[in-house]
Amino acid sequence: MNGPARTMLRTLSLDKTFTLHLRNGLRIPVLRNVALAVQAGECVALTGPSGAGKSTLLRALYGNYRADAGHIWVRHDDRMTDIAAAPPRTVVQVRAATLGYVSQFLRVVPRVAALDIVAEAARGPDPATARARAEALLLRLNIPRRLHALPPATFSGGEQQRVNLARGFIGGHPVLLLDEPTASLDAANRDIVIAMIREAKTRSVAIVGIFHDTTVRDAVADRSYEVTPLQEAA
Repeated sequence: MNGPARTMLRTLSLDKTFTLHLRNGLRIPVLRNVALAVQAGECVALTGPSGAGKSTLLRALYGNYRADAGHIWVRHDDRMTDIAAAPPRTVVQVRAATLGYVSQFLRVVPRVAALDIVAEAARGPDPATARARAEALLLRLNIPRRLHALPPATFSGGEQQRVNLARGFIGGHPVLLLDEPTASLDAANRDIVIAMIREAKTRSVAIVGIFHDTTVRDAVADRSYEVTPLQEAA
């Protein structure tokens, strides 16, 4: 682990239950009493069987799923902000400046060029610098220049995921959440992503990720956090 031992992300007593209103209010507990702490420069891999709640936890950390109980503290503007209790405007601010997220699937506005999608995610630089950085990232991820002006809807699944990765990494967020970042990639592009994750760690980025590819997990993770399946409640 690189950088100072400084907590960037922490949860305490975090619970999440889904209610199926079309099934007479059936309640399905997914997360209970999650206690996770991630330091600057550390990569923590979420592990556990399929359906245990790994993706649910990642989405809760990003604020996509509202926690039923507990806390999610993110170091934002050099102080810990509890996004589990924060108003939506604060969550948006934390995402913009501090909390990056790479999902399994690229979701973008149709007909927007790949270069513009990535450049718009850059934080701070002027438009020309943002586009130059976006171009460099796309080229590093083996997206050729001839595709930069095209919308990713025309791309293969692997190409779309590489655009997704470029958009996630260009912001340089201090905390980064990765949901199966190499799932659609071949070995060569997988190795590029491994290098990018390692470089982010040297910049003291705190990373939480789901890596079903054990080669990737072993290459980037400092430790694992096991998400334990819960039994359904009636």
